Amino acid sequence: MSPPDTNVEKQKRRHRPALIGIGAVLVFALLVVFALAVSTTDGDRPQTPQATPDATDTAPEG
Repeated sequence: MSPPDTNVEKQKRRHRPALIGIGAVLVFALLVVFALAVSTTDGDRPQTPQATPDATDTAPEG
């Protein structure tokens, strides 16, 4: 229950900074997620897998 003398306009003004802050944090979080997604899928990976050395591939001694 709310008191009968609540001034809704005054409450809107009082909550505006908090709502702006929440919106700013959401925008920042979206930017961070987007940057993370771009950095992990940058496209600089080789198209073919690199060959792994076999047990028979040994360096010459000497």
